[in-house]
Amino acid sequence: MKIIIDNSAYHLGNMGDVAMLQVAVARLRSIWTHASIKIITTAPEKLSECFPKTQPLLPDGRQIWVSPLVQRIYRLPSRQMVQQWANIEWSLRKNSPSFVRSLIKFKLRNNYEQTKNFGDFIEAICNADLVVATGGGYITDTFQEHATSVMDTLGLANIFAKPTVMLGQGLGPLQNQELFTKAKAILPSVNLIALRERRFGLPLLNSIGVSQDSIITTGDDAIELAYKNRNPELGNAIGVNLRVAQYSNIDSTLVETVRSALQDVARKQDSPLIPIPIDHTFYEEHVDPDSVTIQQLLKGYDNSSDGGKSLDTPFKVIKQVGRCRVVVTGSYHGGVFALSQGIPVIALAKSQYYKDKFFGLADQFGFGCEVFLLDEQQLKEKLIDSIHNAWQSAEQLRPHLLDAAKRQIDLGYSVYKRVFELIEGR
Repeated sequence: MKIIIDNSAYHLGNMGDVAMLQVAVARLRSIWTHASIKIITTAPEKLSECFPKTQPLLPDGRQIWVSPLVQRIYRLPSRQMVQQWANIEWSLRKNSPSFVRSLIKFKLRNNYEQTKNFGDFIEAICNADLVVATGGGYITDTFQEHATSVMDTLGLANIFAKPTVMLGQGLGPLQNQELFTKAKAILPSVNLIALRERRFGLPLLNSIGVSQDSIITTGDDAIELAYKNRNPELGNAIGVNLRVAQYSNIDSTLVETVRSALQDVARKQDSPLIPIPIDHTFYEEHVDPDSVTIQQLLKGYDNSSDGGKSLDTPFKVIKQVGRCRVVVTGSYHGGVFALSQGIPVIALAKSQYYKDKFFGLADQFGFGCEVFLLDEQQLKEKLIDSIHNAWQSAEQLRPHLLDAAKRQIDLGYSVYKRVFELIEGR
């Protein structure tokens, strides 16, 4: 059994992404014990640490496959001619993949590294018994480049008639016309799509023509990892996270307001504020690692904290979350790790991307996840009230949240059973 896994973060620096991938690999191995698993990544050394029995697959070869076959035509001034040629190339890839493959190899004949990367990627897809896109919220305008890349993997697998599945998916918003058109061309051909929430993902799949028979809503795959490693009792800390990024629309003014509210509540409850970092990645664009923002939130309350830099595995973050009675988070998986352990969450959202993620998460758990919009009037006072209410109701909410987590884990396993039936039925 040969499995190719595409995923939500090739750098493996986001603990939510790694957690989803860990659960997916474990579930697939429980079905096919001796499967050969290749994971698309740009960090082969880190992959060997996190997933020692897997093999890395560089994404470079996929980019070569989708690059223009005749570059100079794309420089013509006529957009109509360019589009016509793009359609011809797409048709060639779909209907004559062997010819396109030979043509690309001929073009690369003097470049050993690119020839190898291209050959490795195409051979991996051609030899695969299953191509999987594991969980994440990456089929969205916010991450257009990555969304395009993953759909290119699925599209290539479809061309070579390979079974394809998408697991733990959070889809949208999808307003970009180019991305929407690509999704409409590729996703209806995917054999099975498992959503992590139904509120936004299901209408989107309906709008692009995906069959209802191919869709199931399960919840996030990472729920299982947090649930299995939960603390048997509620803690007494307040877990904190805030994502400062262009796609979150959170700036320094909001950071200061949230900091003030958190510290007021913590002093009143005589509770520690502890870091819940999810993303440790340093990006070129303006996105701070979570630990940097968390240090700002704790300034004046715990100046010795490193913001959680040392919490560099999903297990470490989950155990840290287990010390909490309430978690206040601007990161989606900060919420997943808490709710799955029976800990109520105040989910901080401003951008549409995060509103969709958190409202979908709240819908999956039913109670115990309040989506707090950061464009509220009297923001500090309302946030203090929300944290206080979550603190007071934590014991009452815990059994319900754990039941919701268990239900979603069971649904997750039912999807992997369908994946097994899909392959064995062929």
